[in-house]
Amino acid sequence: MKLPVLNINGGETGRTIELPENVFGIEPNDHVLYLAVKAHLANQRQGTHKAKQRNEISGSTRKLHRQKGTGGSRKGGIKNPLYRGGGRVFGPVPRDYSEKVNVKVKRLARRSALTYKAKETAITVVENFNFANPKTKDYIKLLDALKLSGKKTLLVLAENTPNVYMSARNLPKTEVVTASELHTYQILHADNLILCENAVEKVVAPLQA
Repeated sequence: MKLPVLNINGGETGRTIELPENVFGIEPNDHVLYLAVKAHLANQRQGTHKAKQRNEISGSTRKLHRQKGTGGSRKGGIKNPLYRGGGRVFGPVPRDYSEKVNVKVKRLARRSALTYKAKETAITVVENFNFANPKTKDYIKLLDALKLSGKKTLLVLAENTPNVYMSARNLPKTEVVTASELHTYQILHADNLILCENAVEKVVAPLQA
């Protein structure tokens, strides 16, 4: 599919760019999208939760009263989980939530996500640009010119461009990444995908390997 290349004022430059069908026009695979998103969200979890169990509570180990003859239940100690301040039964312990996804599955998931965006006509290609200074209002002007104001947008740059990144970081529905950082969850989470002209090749190349 061909898309026009726009300038930062929203006008056409007269150039078009070809988005290859084997990346932006495949049959989407919903299951691999699920696997990629699930793994990404799981990998964000720190897994540092911890609750003290009975053997970790500080306190006396004295038996509270004799075993029989009181009319009450048996009580082994004050650290019993049934008491306030006692240990927790089967409480959470630190663990690793990370999941592994095969490289081929990751690539297919990214191609499927890009295909969905292409079908939704939610991809915009802009010419290469940079800001002289990091200013949020300059990035807002860009979104207004592209008619994407108020939408969740993901801008993909060919390489790290600090002025563009810092101009967008205070906007709540905006994310800026380089082509090498792009992953499936980001693509699906955004309403519109904005690709810099020189970033298209860097997005496509790893997915055709």
